[in-house]
Amino acid sequence: MAGIAFGRFDDSFSWSSIKAYIAEFISTLLFVFAGVGSAIAYNKLTADAALDPAGLVGVAICHAFALFVAVSVGANISGGHVNPAVTFGLALGGQITILTGIFYWIAQLVGSIVACFLLKAVTGGLAIPTHGVAAGVGAIEGVVMEIVITFALVYTVYATAADPKKGSLGTIAPIAIGFIVGANILAAGPFSGGSMNPARSFGPAVASGDFSGHWIYWVGPLIGGGLAGLIYGNVFISSEHVPLSNDF
Repeated sequence: MAGIAFGRFDDSFSWSSIKAYIAEFISTLLFVFAGVGSAIAYNKLTADAALDPAGLVGVAICHAFALFVAVSVGANISGGHVNPAVTFGLALGGQITILTGIFYWIAQLVGSIVACFLLKAVTGGLAIPTHGVAAGVGAIEGVVMEIVITFALVYTVYATAADPKKGSLGTIAPIAIGFIVGANILAAGPFSGGSMNPARSFGPAVASGDFSGHWIYWVGPLIGGGLAGLIYGNVFISSEHVPLSNDF
């Protein structure tokens, strides 16, 4: 079994840990600002971006590019999680302590909220689009879709960034992570919304005051991310690995 550890308060409040929380806040803010901003921009330019294939492609590409940058700029400080589901999966796989992961969550959620309120301010009060399942798609189908695509994301994070056997991958890891998010949005966007990220869904929900169906974007991603962490951490990573607060 991968070593799941709660962690120590002195370690989680060390200066290096605080810098990691700040990095997660900034990376998530940048990612959500670009991702949600792309949806707002396309909605402004077209009658209905949600039903326009070009809009889907544009939003997917923007999310892929933005996540590549967000992961890259935070990688050497916090690991560039930018996603509570990624943090959760890494905690279950023994790559980060539970206590430090909780503070990562707080930083990520606050970063998303700030990004959405900034977007609301700089766009003259335009509506902040929220995630929701498409017509004809039930909540359970939405949860299953989010489980599958988040599993793919967190499994990719492990394989390219968190596995100690990975060697020197340089920029390949953030590129692969960005690519899988863009691909998953193309596949799942018209059905579940293609969130994969509770923070990406939480900020718009807070800024718009609309939490309808919001639970889907916590349950699905956390199950998918958790499964990826448990499977990769226990099957492919040595059980001798000891989790540290800033190990990834």
